[in-house]
Amino acid sequence: MTSPGIVATGVRRSFGDVHAVRNVSLEARAGAVTGLVGPNGSGKSSLASILGGGAERGLVVAGGSARVAGIPVHKRGRSLRVREYLTGRLAQGAGAALPARLTVADVIGEPITARDRTVNRRALAVRVAGLLDELELPLGAAPKYPYELSAGMRQRVALARALVLDPQVLVADEPFANLDPEVRATVRGALARRMHERPMALLMITSDREAIVELEADVLVLRSGHPVAFGHGVDGLQWTPGDAPPVGTDVTSTP
Repeated sequence: MTSPGIVATGVRRSFGDVHAVRNVSLEARAGAVTGLVGPNGSGKSSLASILGGGAERGLVVAGGSARVAGIPVHKRGRSLRVREYLTGRLAQGAGAALPARLTVADVIGEPITARDRTVNRRALAVRVAGLLDELELPLGAAPKYPYELSAGMRQRVALARALVLDPQVLVADEPFANLDPEVRATVRGALARRMHERPMALLMITSDREAIVELEADVLVLRSGHPVAFGHGVDGLQWTPGDAPPVGTDVTSTP
């Protein structure tokens, strides 16, 4: 069964009188990557928190509609629990924010154990070991604590946690942060397999031009909370009148 991915229409989000997201529409299709780019303060993380299930204090959805894995984002109760189950979230700086008192195995398995206290521990250990192997983390990392690992290893632990439920949709903020080229290729391969096999939809918030090229992503550019361009890759963008950058400007750092 094909995942519905993400469909958002005219989404607006505000913080008091400040509009963090203004009339944004996008589609993240199953089996494909949509890159969300723009300068700091452009609204990327606020939009990601709507679609990925984050809880930024004080931010409220002021208008528009969005469905993630076929479920409206405004729904609560059982619908919210199902959406959270079907959506993986790799937040900005997730590798640096791992719970210090949990082992790596517990961190990765927590999305499962939080829902089912009677989970089969042997089966969970196998699942965690599979993710460690897939992301080229040593099995010996499982009993360690996050502070014992390098920044690149912690980033992969955070990604493993986001993938442990085999999500239909992954909302990932800078998934390749702190990764060297060899490990980056491993992570890219893991994401590509899920997009092909499940298929999973990937919404990637990034300032990494290379990641957009490597994953052949569609790109939505935000500025001051509203969309200013869309296209395939960094060379296929169509800019709205008055928002076209100077020739040669890097799209991921457009002021």
